[in-house]
Formats: sequence, C-alpha cells, structure tokens
Amino acid sequence: MKKTTSNSIKRNLTTALSLVMTAAVLASCGSGYGGSESRKSSIYNNTTNANYRYNNDATEETAKGSTNIAGDYNTEEYNHLTENGYKLVSDEPLSTFSTDVDTASYTNVRRMINDGWEVDPDAVRTEEFINYFKYDYEKPTEGAVSINTELSDCPWNSEAKLMLVGLQAREAKVKNVPTNLVFLIDVSGSMEDEDKLPLVQQAFSMLAENLDADDRVSIVTYAGSDSVVLEGESGDNREEIVSALNSLSAGGSTAGAAGITTAYKLAEEYFIEDGNNRVILATDGDLNVGLSSEEELTDLISQKRDSGVYLSVLGFGSGNYKDNRLEALADNGNGNYAYIDSVDEAKRVLVTEMSGTLFTVAKDAKVQIEFNPDNVSAYRLVGYENRLLNDEDFEDDTKDAGDIGSGQQVTVLYEIVPNSGDEKSLKYQDNESKAENGELSGEMLTVSVRYKDPEASESKLIDKSVMCSDYAEAVSQNFAKACSAAEFAMVLRNSDYASGLTAQGVVDYMEQNSVDNSELFELIYKYMQNGTGSEASYW
Repeated sequence: MKKTTSNSIKRNLTTALSLVMTAAVLASCGSGYGGSESRKSSIYNNTTNANYRYNNDATEETAKGSTNIAGDYNTEEYNHLTENGYKLVSDEPLSTFSTDVDTASYTNVRRMINDGWEVDPDAVRTEEFINYFKYDYEKPTEGAVSINTELSDCPWNSEAKLMLVGLQAREAKVKNVPTNLVFLIDVSGSMEDEDKLPLVQQAFSMLAENLDADDRVSIVTYAGSDSVVLEGESGDNREEIVSALNSLSAGGSTAGAAGITTAYKLAEEYFIEDGNNRVILATDGDLNVGLSSEEELTDLISQKRDSGVYLSVLGFGSGNYKDNRLEALADNGNGNYAYIDSVDEAKRVLVTEMSGTLFTVAKDAKVQIEFNPDNVSAYRLVGYENRLLNDEDFEDDTKDAGDIGSGQQVTVLYEIVPNSGDEKSLKYQDNESKAENGELSGEMLTVSVRYKDPEASESKLIDKSVMCSDYAEAVSQNFAKACSAAEFAMVLRNSDYASGLTAQGVVDYMEQNSVDNSELFELIYKYMQNGTGSEASYW
C-alpha cells in the first residue's frame, strides 16, 4: 500500500467528506465527540457474557438474520462478546488473561468495509485490531519475552489514565530449523468463489517458495470425505507442491473433522524432532457433515494439542463465513488465527511474517496484573473478552493459554481510575512494612508474565512494576497507534465505554499525535465514505 503523509491524508479526507456531505445535504460529522464529556468512569460493569450470535440449531431464516447488508444469502456466524466492564480493585485486585496474537478480526472487518457491508459489531475483537499493527518495543535481552509499559491519559475517557503493556518476543534463528507442514484445505462446494480456494492456492504457493530440502510438505483436502493429495514431499520440490495445489477443485459437502484427524496423523508420521511441526487449516469454516459445532470441534482439537503439533487457522471468503468455529479451533489447538482477504494479506502472513506465524518461541503465555489499591480504585481491560482466565490459572502450568511466535508482539491497554485510598491487598498487603517506608507506595501496579519454552512443561515468570511517576502527558508512537486502533474498534462495536466517539474523532486523534499509519487512515476513510454502521447518522 502506498504510504501517504498524515497531512495529505487529512486533505483528502476533508475534501472527499465535504463533497459527499454536500451532495447528500446531510448533517455535518461534527467533532470527534458528540457530547461535551467522555464516558464517565463511574460505570462499573462486572458482567461478561459469551454466546452464539446464531444458534447452531437455528432455522434457516434465523441464520439469515445478520445485520450485514450483503443480502439474504448471508449466514456468517460470530460469537457475541460483552465488553469488559470496570472492576473495583478492592474487590478484584488481579486481572488475568491469555495472550493473543490473532489478527483475523481486523482483516475480516476490513473486508466488510471494503465491500460496502455494514460491520457486525460481534465481528470486532478490539485486541485483534490493536495487534494487527507493529510497534517499536525493546527486544528481550534474555529469555523469550520482554515487557514494555507506558502510562498516560486515556483519550476517550477524561477521568481515566491509560496503560499500555507491550510484550515483545525474541527473534528466533529459524533458517536452520526444519519444518514439517500439513496443508489442510477445504475443497467443499462453498469454497469455489475466487476469494476462497483460488486465493488459498495462491497463498500456499507463495509459502512453498520459501521452503527447502530439509522441510516436508503434505496436503490433505476435505469435502464429503478427506483425501491425501501429497505426503511428506521435500520442500525443495516446489513444482510438485504447486502442481498439487493447482490441481484442486471445489465441490461437495464439508466434513472437516475427518480432515483434521488425517492432517494430524500425517503431521505426527513425519514429525521432526526439534523442528517446527504444524497443520495449517484453510477454510471458510462452513462445516456441515460430522462434527461441526464449535463445542465438538473444540473437543476434537483439544485432544490433539499435546501431540507437539501446532495449528494455524486461515479464514477465507464471505457470505457463509464461520468465524466462531475457526477462532475456537485456533484458541484450543496451540495455534494462531488470521483472515486472508487478499493476495497481499496472504504474503504478509505466510511470507513477510512467516517466522512469527509458523515458529513458536513462547507457549501457554499468560499475563496477570496486580493493582495497588493505594493508587488505583478501578480498571478496565480493553478487549481480550474471550481470553480471560481465573486468577488461579496464572500459576497452573497445566492450563492452556496463548502462544507467541518468533518476533511477534502482544499489545494490551488498560483504563485505570486513580485512587488515593489506603486499602491494601496481596503483594501490597503482604508488604505493609515496606509500604509504610515508602518502598511500594509509589507503585501503581505490577505486570507479571508466565510462559513456557516450546519444549518445556514448566513455566518461567517475569514481571515489571509500573510507578505512578511513570506517567507522562506526551505519548509515544506506540501508545498513539495502539489507541487509534482501539478507538476505531470501539466505534465499530458501538462501545458503551467510548460514548460519543466517532470515526472522525479517531482521525482527529491520529492527526493530533502524528500517527504514521496510512493503512488505518484509509480504512477509516472508507468506512465514513460508505456511511454505514454506527456512523450512518452523521451522513
């Protein structure tokens, strides 16, 4: 994508928006915020809920009940996520969750916007918007992961501060690590569209160009039944691999469970000790034969994750896309999840960022924040609603959690309401003498991270304290870029915690902070140009 300066983008946005609004004789978009005040931090919503947007037992008419404007054929499925609410530190001083490096939500929503669809709020996972973009974090000097933090004002809530936590994984030396890959490809009738199987073939062909003689490739397809197209082929035989890919055609029903079982069997048969062993599933998720519900697929993949074989899930297509099933597969299969909406995105995931996509350096990675009640009264985790863990899970090494690939990053935002109370708990309660001497009184919170090396069964612990004095009014590019992505996600979700925020408000914030992100600028412009979703009333 051609890089554009923020000033020229602003001029283009202003000109285009003025023309559209004048032609339509509609109301002005106004300022970034509809009211004089941001969302009040006194709203403490402790409820969380996750369920199907569409019930698997729903009738055909119910399944067609999407809010998208794609037409009656649309049967896409997304889990409903209720946003994280504020938690009182006096009641819940710990916040614990699994890491997430998935980016599928951002690219899937990008597809909706580029195609002129209304954006389904349930398709928007805020953390995946934030984590789609790259940040300039300090690399670990030892171990697999470093912790980066920044504390400043919350741009969408004047009564709160905002803390950024950025995890940076080490860059693994992957050139000499042999790879055993199984391409598991859905060739059912629903995959015949150009943005499905043909795009899958291009994506895997690009990946094959980066393999060598030490690598092994197998190809398994599934429709009404599964089929082994290629088995244990040397990675330097690219012509054979590409030819096998190009021979595929779509047709029939979809029996995904059989294909998954066969793919793992081949991955285990050609397993490379100290190598990278991975199944890469490419599908629209529309499984309709055998095991097909989210729960059934989750149970199946959970049984496979201890085999040492990782799972990457690549989603394709539109109209019948089943995001809920694919996310569940990746989350429960020691894997990652991306949505491929173009050849450029396929290149980004499978070529440019191949080491992060395919090579895990920290598995079962978990984060736990302990807030000091002396200095924090309440907090809200932005996103990660379906990655929450019980506090006791943090030290439980048998608890499955997210995996982080070579060079990958995990970025997290917390809204924080300062406090001047004198309650204490946990670390701060257990160290009253230190607190009285002032050693802990300046601490706002402690960030702790647990992860395992890829072949290990016991986790390592690293932590970092954030001081009240770490607050800075001026923000870095990391902070501003993460805030911009989060704000746009909250606009698309019609968030209760950014009341009055508009897409134009996000643009204003990006301009004010000179955010260098032409990709996000252009997507927001396209969204406003469409005049759909939560911005429709401004047109």
